[in-house]
Amino acid sequence: MLLALALYDIKMENAAIIRKAARDLMVQNHTLEMFGFKEVHYFQVVRDLIEEYRLLFIDWVASFDPWDYAIDRWGLFNPPGVGPFDKDPDDDIPMD
Repeated sequence: MLLALALYDIKMENAAIIRKAARDLMVQNHTLEMFGFKEVHYFQVVRDLIEEYRLLFIDWVASFDPWDYAIDRWGLFNPPGVGPFDKDPDDDIPMD
């Protein structure tokens, strides 16, 4: 369902995956350096691009609408003030 892609919890989950991938890339750079990779001048290019992307990422995450959410029952990606055991306000909407 396309609407689900716009939900706060899904966006936050995707943002966490992207952040982890960027951090993993930085760790891999350090690992290559430790193992004597010869083309170390490329490391700074990658670091600079990740930093440029990080700044865009901050703006992207800030644009998420915290009121467009489904309760994350695992408790990881709820907007501030919403808990995993809260009553879902959509439960009061009649389905007929």
